[in-house]
Amino acid sequence: MGSLVPFQDLNLLPDPPMSATVTPKIEPKLEPFDEPARTHVASRRHHPPQQRPQPLQAPGLPDPAAPPEFLLSSPSTQLTPSPDGGDHLFSEFHRVSELFRSAFARRCRRGGGRGGGDVDVLDPKTRAIVPVKNEEAQLAPFEASPSSGGGGRRHQLQPRSSELVRVANLGDDDKRYFREEVRTARLIYDSLRVFYMSHEEGLDGRMRRGDLAAASMMRGCGLWVNRDKRIVGPLPGVEIGDVFFYRMELCVVGLHGQPQAGIDYLTASQSSNGEPIATSVIVSGGYEDDEDAGDVIIYTGHGGQDKLNKQCNHQKLEGGNLAMERSMHYGIEVRVIRGIRYGGGATPKIYVYDGLYRILECWFDVGRSGFGVYKYKLVRIEGQPEMGSAIMRFAQTLRTRPLTVRPRGYLSLDMSARKECMPVFLFNDIDSDSTPLHYEYLARTAFPPYLMLQNANGSGCECVLSCGSNCSCASRNGGEFAYDHNGLLMRGKPIIFECGPFCKCPPACRNRVTQKGLSSKLEIFRSKETNWGVRTLELIQAGAFICEYAGVVLTRDQAQIFSMSGDPLVYPGRFTAKWTKWGDLSKVFPDYARPAYPSIPPLDFAMDVSKMRNVACYISHSSTSNVMVQYVLYDHNNVSFPHIMLFAMENIPPLRELSLDYGAADEWTGKPPLLCN
Repeated sequence: MGSLVPFQDLNLLPDPPMSATVTPKIEPKLEPFDEPARTHVASRRHHPPQQRPQPLQAPGLPDPAAPPEFLLSSPSTQLTPSPDGGDHLFSEFHRVSELFRSAFARRCRRGGGRGGGDVDVLDPKTRAIVPVKNEEAQLAPFEASPSSGGGGRRHQLQPRSSELVRVANLGDDDKRYFREEVRTARLIYDSLRVFYMSHEEGLDGRMRRGDLAAASMMRGCGLWVNRDKRIVGPLPGVEIGDVFFYRMELCVVGLHGQPQAGIDYLTASQSSNGEPIATSVIVSGGYEDDEDAGDVIIYTGHGGQDKLNKQCNHQKLEGGNLAMERSMHYGIEVRVIRGIRYGGGATPKIYVYDGLYRILECWFDVGRSGFGVYKYKLVRIEGQPEMGSAIMRFAQTLRTRPLTVRPRGYLSLDMSARKECMPVFLFNDIDSDSTPLHYEYLARTAFPPYLMLQNANGSGCECVLSCGSNCSCASRNGGEFAYDHNGLLMRGKPIIFECGPFCKCPPACRNRVTQKGLSSKLEIFRSKETNWGVRTLELIQAGAFICEYAGVVLTRDQAQIFSMSGDPLVYPGRFTAKWTKWGDLSKVFPDYARPAYPSIPPLDFAMDVSKMRNVACYISHSSTSNVMVQYVLYDHNNVSFPHIMLFAMENIPPLRELSLDYGAADEWTGKPPLLCN
């Protein structure tokens, strides 16, 4: 695929001169890679430029294994990275993306339910993937071809900036701009990762790393953000409490620039004063001497570990260790990202941005294994929002024992009265208003009876064990399933056909997602800003189904009569089509076309929520919403009356409010849409 620009891991240092005694191989401080990675990535050592002796000295310590010298300065000769192999981590990125393009093109050429046999096998020189034009389906998987023009969109890979800056005093417009820039980058990353994983399933039996491939493709297209400057302190567009499922996503948004190393820093050769400066650290318990008390962290430096993450030698004051000491000396704060074990998620570990910390102390101490380690005392700066990791721990208790942590304020521990598969909390600690209790809870949308009668003799797929590529329901969706095997939406469509009551496939079919009901525990809460709002009590992954927007469906004539009486109506046709952004890969694949099939006519109905409603009706409006609408059919075949299903547009942490873009003014009345709030 052409030459690769090595992505230099600045925390890797050369081994010190060793005696003839055989000792275990020493590795720098590397945080454990995301656990879904089962494919082997070869390691390669990198040698940063020469550094001069620094003021912090290490006292002599007895060595339980051997008596090596402490190397307090860099070697006398400058070494450079090996030019023959490049960085193997990003070689693996490009290798899997190349494998994806070639293997998927061959799969499409064999025909079947995923686009037919008019697909050519990938030319190794191309870098583009485009949709196959199919007049019958109007939607097909991507084809790789030399004419797709993807190679022209790839940017020359630039090294990270060496200009150290701090961003401060941003106005509201600037904050919104940077936030949207980061949201867009994360949206592309999630869409590309889900798409890659879904189209690589089962090709050769190997576990795929969609997170690595997505980051590599975005980097090649120049879509990584916050790389034009090396930013210390708060990062524009990233908020405290933001959650990331993959380490590579931290690199994409610029929060932490090392794919695996725990300390990100500006090297001495890049620094204006010739001294390294640390910018961020990841705290995930990778070292046995780490101590994490929340606002105060005792962070262990890197180095001296073997491949089993066991301390086997003394650490040295160089690389990231020296950068941490220099940041302490100059009073430069560092960003702290915590790696947390989280059960039930897409990955065993998630990463939460917890804000800024100052390094107050640095010392050389004897670790638990008897070897010398550098330790740093980090103290969280006051005046910041609550730590995201603390909120997640609080939410975990709230889900199971709500009254122990909130003895006052709960009006109901299940608004749905067991109509949902999960309880819906109602909380108000502001006033005595209990309005939501006055409405009947409606778990599913109530359609006109004639729709159900029309579907009395419906038909479905004949799949018995599970739905595959030849499923008739998949063909109705343009020849592909709308969801991956984890139930995540692969890309938005005008409408999605799920397997229904007349299908022979089991309830566990991958094409039955939204019909199963509420997927996460939600809480309706009293808000001073939005009257009533909805927040999640669980971590919701981008692309995951949340709930249905339920109400009583009214025809156009009925809606005009109800609107005259002032009853609150919701017009599904006026929801902003945010589904067009989910799965939009046009910035990566220039010839990408937005799905236009299956097509539906303009929605010509309203929903009455004046007496019967569900939790979704309390979601607040926002033009920069974190929830999107996707139309779905499964229990009838009238495309003019779909279900209004809500999906997450981004990773939504626990206790963060949900928001939905209700759209522009209603064309029937000329007024803004009437919201339940």
